[in-house]
Amino acid sequence: MTGFEPWVWFAIACNFAGYATYLTGLRRHSVEPNRASWLIWSASTGLEAATYWAVNPGAVQTAIFAVSAVACIAVTVSLWRRSAWALPSATEGVCIVACLAALALWLVFSEAYWAHMLVVAAVPVSFLPTWASVATAPARERSPAWVLWTIGDLATLFVAVRHGGEGIGEYAYLVVEFLCHASVWAAVALMLRAGRARGDARTAAMFTVGETHLGKAVFAARAFGEGEPLLEFTGPRLAAGKVPGLLRGGADRYVQVTPDHFMGPSGRLDDLVNHSCDPNAGLRFTDAGVFLVAIRDIVAGEEVTWDYSTTLTQSNWHMICGCRAANCRRVIGNFETIDPERQQFYRARNLVAPYLRRRDAVERGARAG
Repeated sequence: MTGFEPWVWFAIACNFAGYATYLTGLRRHSVEPNRASWLIWSASTGLEAATYWAVNPGAVQTAIFAVSAVACIAVTVSLWRRSAWALPSATEGVCIVACLAALALWLVFSEAYWAHMLVVAAVPVSFLPTWASVATAPARERSPAWVLWTIGDLATLFVAVRHGGEGIGEYAYLVVEFLCHASVWAAVALMLRAGRARGDARTAAMFTVGETHLGKAVFAARAFGEGEPLLEFTGPRLAAGKVPGLLRGGADRYVQVTPDHFMGPSGRLDDLVNHSCDPNAGLRFTDAGVFLVAIRDIVAGEEVTWDYSTTLTQSNWHMICGCRAANCRRVIGNFETIDPERQQFYRARNLVAPYLRRRDAVERGARAG
């Protein structure tokens, strides 16, 4: 292998940075990857690098594929350890069978070219679960990694051209990888932008921003029924250590989403929804996002509020409460500071952060044991 030029290192750096970024997002729970796709990719990337080398001996871009194979396996291992695995869906099952069949078939081929082309055919099939996931919830794949992988693919194509690559055997995989990565990037960007535009228009017609004794507040512009979704809460995921300290009042726009991470301010309407010890709404965590849901009927003109403690486990955090509800707790603290009967009320309606529900399940299991 000769000619390790800057473009080769650039392509390796982009691909490696993409996997590192994605792995960081996985650990911070800011992405929810499709497990079927990653299981297939981790199995096929190493075989792809081997067959590419067999078809194109001496090609420097094989080093790029080798780095990608190792990084892909690392992401899959981390995903395996952190995910609650279940039987694949029908779509995932079809994709897994199709791709594993391709992997098995090339083992009986003595001709490396056709073995490599089977890998090429398997790549878009393995992306089907990810495309389906993006179609239903684009935020699951909102990661800069897709941009980095797309740029890395372009750099790899450039390297192949510079080194005089010829024939479909050298370019097919590069083109297919580029198109698949770029399509996910484009789909996520377009769907999030379209969803944001629809959401902004919808919320503008449904809510107004006014003032209370606490400052800015969100008011219902029409009536809402119990159980009706109101707003989606969005914002960057931040490690607990990066959340500014001593935040009070309007500056405190952080929602705890895991024991070690918070959702930061979005700059949109969800930042302005105030706390109440007797709220008319609550946060519900779903696969599609975090949504504020009405927990009783809300009349037009009523302020929309939720109970901040339903996502909190930080024992050293508290805020003096000024909600003026009849049952005001006077101090907003973690979930354990809520009356047990009220805790059960929130749990029964799925209005408690998932990590708190998991902790409750572990504690109940320990007591039962």
